[in-house]
Amino acid sequence: MSATNDTVHDRFERARTELSPVQAAAAVALAASLGFALLFVQDPLFHDAMHNFRHAAGVTCH
Repeated sequence: MSATNDTVHDRFERARTELSPVQAAAAVALAASLGFALLFVQDPLFHDAMHNFRHAAGVTCH
């Protein structure tokens, strides 16, 4: 599979087959905790640090 035709749906399907339920739960918990921190902790330095961390982790947000 090439990167040009790798869709989000394909990534979810691949994750569903390759990840264990414990790994999936850990990923959801991590995403939820990062989302909570970005949403409710509005200190500019913390917000910028979390934003930069997301970019470093490969998450594109804009």
